[in-house]
Amino acid sequence: MGVIEDVYEDLDTDVEFEKFEAAVKDKVEQMGGLADEETAAMLIAHELRDEEVNGIADIEPGMEDVKFLAKVVSVGEIRTFERDDEDEDGRVLNIEVADETGRIRVSLWDEMAVGAEENLEVGTVLRIAGRPKDGYNGVEVSASKVEEDPDADVDVQILDSYRVEDLALGLSDVNLKGKLLDTGEVRTFDRDDGSEGRVSNLSLGDPTGRIRVTLWDERADLVEELDVGSSVEVVDGYVRERDGSLELHVGSRGAVEVIDEDVEYVPETTDIAALELGQTVDIAGGVIEADGKRTFDRDDGSQGQVRNIRVKDDTDDIRVALWGEKADTDVDLADYVVITDVQIKEGWQEDLEASAGWRSSVTVMDEAPDSAGGSDAGSASANDQGLGAFSGDSGSSGSATSTSASAGASDTGADGEPVEFTGTVVQAGTPVILDDGTQTKTVETDAELGLGDEVTVNGTETDGRITADSVEVHTGAKR
Repeated sequence: MGVIEDVYEDLDTDVEFEKFEAAVKDKVEQMGGLADEETAAMLIAHELRDEEVNGIADIEPGMEDVKFLAKVVSVGEIRTFERDDEDEDGRVLNIEVADETGRIRVSLWDEMAVGAEENLEVGTVLRIAGRPKDGYNGVEVSASKVEEDPDADVDVQILDSYRVEDLALGLSDVNLKGKLLDTGEVRTFDRDDGSEGRVSNLSLGDPTGRIRVTLWDERADLVEELDVGSSVEVVDGYVRERDGSLELHVGSRGAVEVIDEDVEYVPETTDIAALELGQTVDIAGGVIEADGKRTFDRDDGSQGQVRNIRVKDDTDDIRVALWGEKADTDVDLADYVVITDVQIKEGWQEDLEASAGWRSSVTVMDEAPDSAGGSDAGSASANDQGLGAFSGDSGSSGSATSTSASAGASDTGADGEPVEFTGTVVQAGTPVILDDGTQTKTVETDAELGLGDEVTVNGTETDGRITADSVEVHTGAKR
């Protein structure tokens, strides 16, 4: 066995021996006879040990030049820029490459960028050498050498259309279909160069999850043209990270288009009874209280706004504070809502409270999902079901039109006839709203009642509203 073979045997590398041997002979020739084959083999082996990485996941800023094998998943557009000390403009093109361990952006410069724009295709497997550095979206590689390897195989799937669960940091040219869950307002900001920027946000869900979408500048106004509940497709988006969460961004190349397709979204929510202080979670349920919006002055002189609602699932209920633009969401009693990214805080009288801020989304669902409280929760419109659909009474049908009365409540009569109804106060004030576990009643009364009081009212009912002649509060029933 020769010296080249001896050195190669001690080397842990994926480089084939033939390529290693050829590199050694090239090194001998380059050094003009100053190194024999053994010395040249040791030099090549040293380079490979220092540079070869097992996968993209091993690449870190501060490393010397690295070498790795990866598949091209997207090719950007070439950009020109002025160099400070040269008359000729520079050129750069960014590509996204991936292997089984991750994805990374690679920057190609000047002639390499021009050649890539003309010839490089998505799906091509490349051997890449370059220096890692910290980039805008994490580690990037500035390439010094790139060559195609048609014989190598990298097990990475190239997708024409992505789902939420497929998204990963650094992805670009992303097309994704989803149901529009929430939209925000257009905001302006000042850039460092003195120009004004525009930004807005929306939230999308698909069968695999949900994602926050950020729209920039001329695309920001799209939020004013889209209806919550419609199905849309994000075209040519790119994935970024904010506060530890992935976001899908849409710039000048991208778009958000309404599609004639029903995209299913089934939220994965946490039971209200299982909520704990300090969590950030998604919750869902029926609205059993809906206060009016309140405004207040902040310490900096600006004005804020908040609206409180109470949401109930089949385990418990909780007060939810809707802050800022979320307070303008059209939420009414008996709506079935999904509220994402709420923070669980300590509320009034040490009860837990959910806080829905700028990252949250508030979605009124046309139908309660099959997993919602009430055995028929998914079979009819949430508004048709009334609050009884969210009572947690698994023995009831969940329908507001049920003729069976709960314990202590008699069958109601026709309009104008005397009725008796027993239930729990789920909205105090004017009017009072009572819930007996299968249906709700609006009651006109001057009696002073508190949330949680269990009461029996007698009166006459017209158009679903009881005018109370008498109100009895059951002692010890207040929760």
